[in-house]
Amino acid sequence: MTEVTIALKPLDYAIIVSFILLIVSIGLLFSKRGGKSTSNFFLGGRSLPWYLAGTSMVATTFAADTPLAVTELVREGGIAGNWLWWNMLAGGMLTTFFFARYWRRAGILTDVELVQLRYSGKEARFLRGFKAVYMGVFLNAAIIGWVNLALITLLQVFFGLSATEALWWTLAAMVVVYIYSGLSGLLGVVYTDFVQFIAAMSGSIILAVLVVNSSDIGGIEGLKASLPDSAFSFFPRVGEEAESTGNAVSTVSVLSLGLGSFLALVCLPWWNSWYPGAEPGGGGYVAQRMMSAKDEKNAVYANLLFQILHYTVRPWPWILVALSAIVLYPELSGEEARMGYVLAMKEYLPTGLKGMLLAAFFAAYMSTVASQLNWGTSYLINDFFRAFIKPDASEQQLVLASRIAVFCMIIVAFIVTSQLTTIAAVWNFLIQAGAGLGLVLILRWYWWRVSAWSEISATVAPFIGYGFVQFVLARHVDPVWGEPIISDPRGFLFTISFTMVTWLTVTFLTKPTDRKTLEAFYKRVQPAGAWGPFRESSSVRKLWKLAAAWISAVIMAYTILFTSGSVLFRHWGEALVYGAVCILAFLCMRHFSSQVKVFE
Repeated sequence: MTEVTIALKPLDYAIIVSFILLIVSIGLLFSKRGGKSTSNFFLGGRSLPWYLAGTSMVATTFAADTPLAVTELVREGGIAGNWLWWNMLAGGMLTTFFFARYWRRAGILTDVELVQLRYSGKEARFLRGFKAVYMGVFLNAAIIGWVNLALITLLQVFFGLSATEALWWTLAAMVVVYIYSGLSGLLGVVYTDFVQFIAAMSGSIILAVLVVNSSDIGGIEGLKASLPDSAFSFFPRVGEEAESTGNAVSTVSVLSLGLGSFLALVCLPWWNSWYPGAEPGGGGYVAQRMMSAKDEKNAVYANLLFQILHYTVRPWPWILVALSAIVLYPELSGEEARMGYVLAMKEYLPTGLKGMLLAAFFAAYMSTVASQLNWGTSYLINDFFRAFIKPDASEQQLVLASRIAVFCMIIVAFIVTSQLTTIAAVWNFLIQAGAGLGLVLILRWYWWRVSAWSEISATVAPFIGYGFVQFVLARHVDPVWGEPIISDPRGFLFTISFTMVTWLTVTFLTKPTDRKTLEAFYKRVQPAGAWGPFRESSSVRKLWKLAAAWISAVIMAYTILFTSGSVLFRHWGEALVYGAVCILAFLCMRHFSSQVKVFE
């Protein structure tokens, strides 16, 4: 690892400490309200306006490692390298139009609780308990672990700490997060998220402005002159071999994909692969924020705001610094490429602003960990402790148990963090081991025949399929079967196919959900789709209009992203074209949305 010790002045330390104290103080203001009930602790009393719920979603996805990861993607593939996460936009918008209202209307405390609202029998009870422990403990600890791993890297680089010293400082950081999130619950998390997101984005923008306009870069025109045009392309080269291009100043790889890999990357993960924060049909902390909104309208607007901020507003300051880092530090390669962001901080931020941006990094970290702790604990308390251990527990007992559980999760996450060595491996495993599950999570709202056995088999099958790919096909047939989807999609496609065949077979070989359960669910949620005898009126036309609104919103968001980029890089002709398409897509979205009353 490139060693980059950032020399901080007393003013920088004062800013960092003051910011941490501010966050803790804001969180503690809500400790009394958060302790009234589990609804207050985990859903903020279902009283959040859309702008707080939506900002909290995007703040949670802004972890300490995010700008560094984007820097590495841009170094390896130019701006087009960001399609590794831009491809999830369609799934996010699907939640806005097809699921946000349903999550709020269901009136449940966690997304796992939906299992027993939608399904029946012992299999539903088992599935709820299994998901509560698997997602609340194991998966949640893994997510916090990789976020902690990023913080450890930053602490080593920023302050020259050893790995062991950084690990213990990370534990101290989690304890600070506990002081406000463990006492105040979601209200404290959401209000501090709002402040943390503003701080993190402000710091990112200031850094981008200072670096791009430095004498070493010479503004946008100087940046464009120092890099090949292909580095500024919004789209990868499709059907071509990977290549490296550049000039005397710097060299940058251009993201080049085979047609199969490109289609698999864009068309498959967003609707069939489970991934934290981008679950098909919503789920996790995204569903938690929608369920915490004051009404269905606020739930829809919250998720729409999340998609806009996450995919169209947040990336550009990071991308500008990442492109500049290619020019400034051409010697960086591989995993060290992400350190270009840190080097830019060291060399181009003056005293005071350096402390501000470091505070912004800590803000991003605290926001993510606070949300993960609250979200994961909600499963343990609502879907395991209350459902299986102590169903007659009072609200005060449940809140106390929640606070204890949050602290226990910190210990578990600390142990997991000490064992992790790579983030990329965890990301790839989650995408591959959830391949095929997403369609069940979508269809359980729209097809009455989906049962608990469908979801159980769709949860287990990807692990079997992924294991077969890794230990049989990749070892005895061809190693490319075991490659990530971006390198070769064959293994991913096999796991998806295996999972879908498995759960569809299981669905038709097992009994459907109890009729009374289905009737109660339909009466409460009023979902559209294939509900056979339970449907009160035809909903086919409504689904087509929702689909039209969704597609229009996806196009609108992408063109906002590309219009902003075209303006930044002075591509005025492209900006006009993207802008015109954006306006047309917005009008179409508004037209179809008004017909099915999405935003009312």
